[in-house]
Amino acid sequence: MFHEQAVFFRHNNWQVAATLRFPEGFNANNKYPVVVCAHPISSCKEQTSGAIYGQKLMEAGFITLAFDASTQGESEGEPRFSEDPSIRVEDFRCAMDYLVTLPWVDEDRIGVLGICGGGGYAVSAATTDHRFKAVATVVAANYGRIMREGDSGPDAALKTIAALGKQRTAEARGAAPLVVGYIPANAHELENAGIKDIDIVEAVDYYTTPRGQQAGSPNKLRLTSTIPTLTWDAFAFTEQLLIQPLHIVIGDVPGGFGSYRDGYELYHRARSAVKTLQVVKGASHYDLYDRPQPTAEALAQLIPFFNKHLGSSVV
Repeated sequence: MFHEQAVFFRHNNWQVAATLRFPEGFNANNKYPVVVCAHPISSCKEQTSGAIYGQKLMEAGFITLAFDASTQGESEGEPRFSEDPSIRVEDFRCAMDYLVTLPWVDEDRIGVLGICGGGGYAVSAATTDHRFKAVATVVAANYGRIMREGDSGPDAALKTIAALGKQRTAEARGAAPLVVGYIPANAHELENAGIKDIDIVEAVDYYTTPRGQQAGSPNKLRLTSTIPTLTWDAFAFTEQLLIQPLHIVIGDVPGGFGSYRDGYELYHRARSAVKTLQVVKGASHYDLYDRPQPTAEALAQLIPFFNKHLGSSVV
């Protein structure tokens, strides 16, 4: 029988909340391969990373670990609702530190899967932590690129830097921290904003309706926490240091988050001798979060990828 367990692991002086899922017939006397599943930016472990990909990989024979990013969801950490790449990437290393202490985990068969921004963070973590033996991404997005490009023309990054500097000054002088939404709060707000981009439209449908809405994903971002993203590249040094087998999944319907082109960029930049790029026809970014057919197509290659490079049988 399948089962899951709520666990915590340490990151610096706080606890990260996670869900372990165990395959059918789990026996604590054996050793198993594990896949760490990382959620998108603004998401939580109860959404696509755990409920879709973590669940299906568990059903395929893997132990999976889906965690809430530090400062988000059920995880501890301050300031709340931060989106700092150095903290996000360190979460993966801390997850690995936790897993290698468990007697039924085979430390030589631990992989990582990240969705959207979690895919970018997963790649960044695996680039300098080769304890992750296989790396996979689903619609991975490079959050640093997104922040630098913005939506206001060629000088978007400079305008963002100026605005963030003003906000830090205001907060230093006593203003309340500015917490904003990643996306419009509902369909009405989306319509009033006049936004037509498919990724934003579908993000609102996923995050703010019963389709994907979860308490751990409240659409809150502490704005000044994003300053480090402006000089961060999710794929930095992959040309030199990312050597693990790599499988990249994207949809062929591009949107404003740029996961389509980021998938191709990662494929071409990664040093990995074994790397594959899967393009799911007719699928948008958010189709690959939870829609049955696109996710089934993704998993039809993800599961054999992890079977090949981690092995699905116990030892």
